[in-house]
Amino acid sequence: MKRKHYGDVPGCPVEVTLDLIGGKWKGVVLFHLLDTGCLRFNELHRRLPDVTQRLLTKQLRELEEAGLISRTVITEGPLRVEYRPTDEGESLRPLVEALGEWGRMRLDRYPATRRAATI
Repeated sequence: MKRKHYGDVPGCPVEVTLDLIGGKWKGVVLFHLLDTGCLRFNELHRRLPDVTQRLLTKQLRELEEAGLISRTVITEGPLRVEYRPTDEGESLRPLVEALGEWGRMRLDRYPATRRAATI
């Protein structure tokens, strides 16, 4: 597993966090994996209908590379791949929950911005 080293990062620690979970879909993927514990690729894709398979694969690889999720290939029966948060990914639970709560409050304050299908 290839991990970035941040020892020489001159910016603030938020920069490191956003580098790891930034991107349009990484936080949402983490939200769903932390909520369920484990999902297969197609289950994740169904929960994120606006993301392409290619982009979802890229985001999953980056989260795996960062050590935030694990990927398990199951060869029994039909081949399938499962994703679950690692211990380090689990450590993001309070952050992801806080982001979710802030988003819910924002939607309550500005209901016109609510999408037809919410997460």
